[in-house]
Amino acid sequence: MAWDDFRLVKAVADRGGLTQAAEHLGINHSTAFRRLAAIEGALDARLFERHRSGYVPTPAGTAMLAAAGRMDEDVARFTREVAGKAQTPAGALRITTAASFVTGVLLPMLGRFAKAYPLIRLDVVVSEEALNLSRRDADVAIRASDNPPPTLVGRRLAGIAWAIYGRAADGPDLRERTWVSPSEAVAGGAHARFVRARAGPDGIALQLNTVLGLAEAIEAGIGIGPLPCLQGDSCPSLMRLSGPEAELASTLWLLTHPDLRHAPRVRAFMDFVGDEMSARRAAFEGRRAPEPT
Repeated sequence: MAWDDFRLVKAVADRGGLTQAAEHLGINHSTAFRRLAAIEGALDARLFERHRSGYVPTPAGTAMLAAAGRMDEDVARFTREVAGKAQTPAGALRITTAASFVTGVLLPMLGRFAKAYPLIRLDVVVSEEALNLSRRDADVAIRASDNPPPTLVGRRLAGIAWAIYGRAADGPDLRERTWVSPSEAVAGGAHARFVRARAGPDGIALQLNTVLGLAEAIEAGIGIGPLPCLQGDSCPSLMRLSGPEAELASTLWLLTHPDLRHAPRVRAFMDFVGDEMSARRAAFEGRRAPEPT
C-alpha cells in the first residue's frame, strides 16, 4: 500500500470525517471518497463506521491507524534529523507563541533577528494551545508554563509577574469596582478564579478567552483587572492597584525538540531571543514599577 493511503486514513480519523480530511490534504471530497473506497476494497475490510457524529474506526481501521502513526513519527523523526544536520543558519523557522506575546514583545525582536539572519524565513503560528513540536507543528515554542513538557529542551527566559491594574484617572481604590477577566480557557482558569474570588458573581463586566485585549478593556473603563506587568507598566494611562500577585505568576520558556537544538537556524534564534530577553527580564518580572503604598 502507498504511504498516501495511510495519510488519508489517518486524516479521516484525526478530523472525524471525509470532508475535513480532504481539506487538510488539499484534495476534493469526491477524490477522497473514491480513494477511501479503493483502500477498503483492496483490503476487503471496512475501515470506518459512518455515524452522524463522524467517522469511527473499525478494528481494521484502528490497526491501520496504528501503523500510520508509526510511519508518521518515522517521517517526522527523519525530517528533524535532516534539519538538525544543516550547516548554516538558513531556511524556514516556524515559531509558535500566544497572541499577546506576539504583538507586545516578539515582533520587534523578529525585526532585529531578520536583519541579523536574512537567510532564515520566519513563520509565526499564533496559538493559545501548545503545538506538537515532535511532529514539526513548530520548530520553536515561546510558552508561559510552570511545567514545560519533558520531551522538549530549552531555557527559562524570565518569570512573568502579574498585578491588578486600573485607569490612573480612576484612582487606587479597589472597592465597588467592576472587573475584566481572562476566561477559564486561559492558563487553566487560574486568572478567572483569581478575579471571581475578588469580584464576586456579579462583579465581572467582561471576560476574554485570551490575554489579548485585556489592557484595552481596562483602558476603556470597563473595569479593573489582572495584567502581565510588562504590559500594564507600559500603558501610561494605567496604574498598578496591587503588587505582583504570586498566585498568577508563571515562567516564560523558549523550547525546541532535542533533535533540532543544534540546527544552526534554531540555535541562532534561541541564542538571539535569549540575549534580547535577558535585557527585559526586570520588566517581565515586574521589578520596574514601584510597589503601591
